[in-house]
Amino acid sequence: MIASIKPPHERQLFGHPVGLYILFFTEMWERFSYYGMRALFTLFLVAETTSSNAGFGWTNDEALALYGWYTMLVYVSSIPGGWIADKLLGQKKTVMLGGALLCIGHAVLALNSETTFYVGCFFIILGVGCLKPNISSMVGGLYKAKDERRDLGFYIFYMGINVGGFLAPILCGYIGENISWHYGFGLAAIGMFIGQAVYIWGQKYLIHVGNLISRKNEKDRELLDRPLSKIEKDRIKVLLISFLLIILFWAAFEQAGGLMNLYASQKTDRNFFGLFEIPASVFQSVNSFFIITLATAVGAFWLKWRKKGKESSSMFKIAVGMIIMALGFGFMSAASMQYEANGSSAMYWLILAYLLHTVGELCASPVSLSYITKLAPLKYASIIMGLYWAATGLGNKVAGLIGQASQDLGEFEIFTGIAVIWTLIGLLVITMLKPLKRLAHGAEDGESKISDDEAEGFELASN
Repeated sequence: MIASIKPPHERQLFGHPVGLYILFFTEMWERFSYYGMRALFTLFLVAETTSSNAGFGWTNDEALALYGWYTMLVYVSSIPGGWIADKLLGQKKTVMLGGALLCIGHAVLALNSETTFYVGCFFIILGVGCLKPNISSMVGGLYKAKDERRDLGFYIFYMGINVGGFLAPILCGYIGENISWHYGFGLAAIGMFIGQAVYIWGQKYLIHVGNLISRKNEKDRELLDRPLSKIEKDRIKVLLISFLLIILFWAAFEQAGGLMNLYASQKTDRNFFGLFEIPASVFQSVNSFFIITLATAVGAFWLKWRKKGKESSSMFKIAVGMIIMALGFGFMSAASMQYEANGSSAMYWLILAYLLHTVGELCASPVSLSYITKLAPLKYASIIMGLYWAATGLGNKVAGLIGQASQDLGEFEIFTGIAVIWTLIGLLVITMLKPLKRLAHGAEDGESKISDDEAEGFELASN
């Protein structure tokens, strides 16, 4: 008897759907392009117009202002991107559209003129808005309700983000700083073209996810017309509260691409044992390196923590992540003190800060993505994921404002303020866990009080 061969979209690899790895590599190359461009962004803007590798010659304040607006718009555009997916195209086709727009944007950014720089940024904003919320939602759609592999699936997906984030600043950063800014942007464009090719090739593994829920289908129409239940409304409330925390988290964390990037360039001794000087943009890969090397350990810790019966809800992990990330700014305070005393600060302060930032991110960010797919009503899944990324974007904008404030208030005051205030916010959230968990109605840990209608809706969205 010949064994039946499963269709591509039902096949498994290392215990997870093959589609997960298609999304993994698509996101890896998309993040390669984005983080490659991000590593060069502020450095290019402040580079002197008279140098052999000329930039725009802006001040730090001007560069940080544009960085804040740009990174905010990149993620806020996820709201219309989510709406397009939910109402017009479905998640899968919207990701395809986003990838195409990103290919155009990064390619245009590689051209050497002020006009093409702004045009390229515009297309990247549109592309990320279409791709980012929907590819994350598709990861959740690969798993059925209460599937315990979902959180681990998001950790694997998050690894893809950070493999791209690790490689891009090293490769694009070196080429951009030492050869030509626009060659660095061009390498980022090549990465995006590879990501789009992977996504197109892997469509056979994604047949069952990311499809438009349409009124033309009777069962889909029932799902769309069914009003939100009391449980679903409560879950939206707790998600909105979590989004406020996300804004605060990224407002601090995203000093990495702005203030800390300029600090590495202008105030850090980057001389490596007298052999060579490390490009400032390379430090943008430290966070991703730590994520790749520490993700398994952090995941294993939380699994062991949970098995001991200790608090392990998503909101708790987000709060703990915020506290750990905030404490990392204590090292930047020490760096500022050393700079004031010696005229430069050591590289290890940046590395230690990024280490704690990374552990904090691993506690908060992958968990947040998984949390949304557990709590968001299915007919609004992409829009709510878009709101999450919009919250990330608002955090980026606040990060830019904080970076600008450092030019007047001082870097030591900013770094120390973040360390203290953000730690207190995390502790406050921990004291409010019980009412927040009640609003989630047991959506986590296999205790979900999901109704029969909601369960049926989940199956519709996954097929």
